[in-house]
Amino acid sequence: MHMADGFISPAVGCTMWAASAAITALCARKVRQEKEVRLVPLMGVLGAFIFACQMLNFTIPGTGSSGHLGGGLILAVLLGPYAGFLVMAAILAVQALFFADGGLLALGCNIFNMGFFSCLVAYPFIYRPLAGKNPGTGRITLASIAAAVIGLQLGAFSVVLETTASGISALPFAQFVELMLPIHLAIGVVEGLATAAIVIFISRAQPSLLRPADLETGPVKKASFTVLGIFAVAALLCGAALSWFASAYPDGLEWSVAGVTGSEETSLAEPSSLHRSLESVQASTAIMPDYALPAAEETASSGETEGASSIVNPETSLAGVLGSVIIAALVFAAGYLFGRKPHSHCPR
Repeated sequence: MHMADGFISPAVGCTMWAASAAITALCARKVRQEKEVRLVPLMGVLGAFIFACQMLNFTIPGTGSSGHLGGGLILAVLLGPYAGFLVMAAILAVQALFFADGGLLALGCNIFNMGFFSCLVAYPFIYRPLAGKNPGTGRITLASIAAAVIGLQLGAFSVVLETTASGISALPFAQFVELMLPIHLAIGVVEGLATAAIVIFISRAQPSLLRPADLETGPVKKASFTVLGIFAVAALLCGAALSWFASAYPDGLEWSVAGVTGSEETSLAEPSSLHRSLESVQASTAIMPDYALPAAEETASSGETEGASSIVNPETSLAGVLGSVIIAALVFAAGYLFGRKPHSHCPR
């Protein structure tokens, strides 16, 4: 659901930037007040893990489409809704700035669609009531699937509303909804199962991380070195090797757009001066556009296919590892900077 700038107007893009910035500020304040600095190491490795997992597109049988793990619900369950939202915002910002994955004008939309609905709606209002205080495997699975599906459905519908509000006539509301919601329903089921598997693993490895009181009203628990190590290794494994096997089919958004317009073209809006300016900024900040080195992109566009038969892709591995490291470093730095509670003034 990474929207490109061509899907939205400057007015919608700026409005969603303001909304996402306000939510980010609120979440940062909540994290700071709740002294969740103990969660910073887990925030860092989970951010790296989710970044790497988002590179692993899986094929949706019978559709010619693919999907990938969003990860917002996983972050919310393990970190709490506020810290989870902050990590998701960091992931999407790094993807847009350094890998040109999603537009800069659309970044506010992407943070809202992928972070707000999963972390601040689906988790507290769907997952928590269904899972209960001491959930077993069955309740975790049910809660994860229901919350993932509803979170993605809301995010997908939000994409439709944003394109409609932007006046993108190439994407009529009814036709776009008819494609976006069913395909993201399928993606949501897979996301729910993946979320359940990870949460069940944590419930056995370190169950204290899943107790709601630990994340909201009581002392925050530190993740064990075992949990941190497993997620760190998983992030490197996904980014460095498993990413080679990602589906080549278009993702749910691209597939839906192609179903309506007949093309996966991402420049549906007439470029404004703001579109062009932000595109120029992104071109200067993206060190590996589309998760490849710029020179390699030029080679591919020129039609050279030498070595195309090999599944091993060192550039994809580099992007996966580099992105994971950037995310972890950014979250560590921001978490320790903003997660500490200000010192109270001593009385005179």
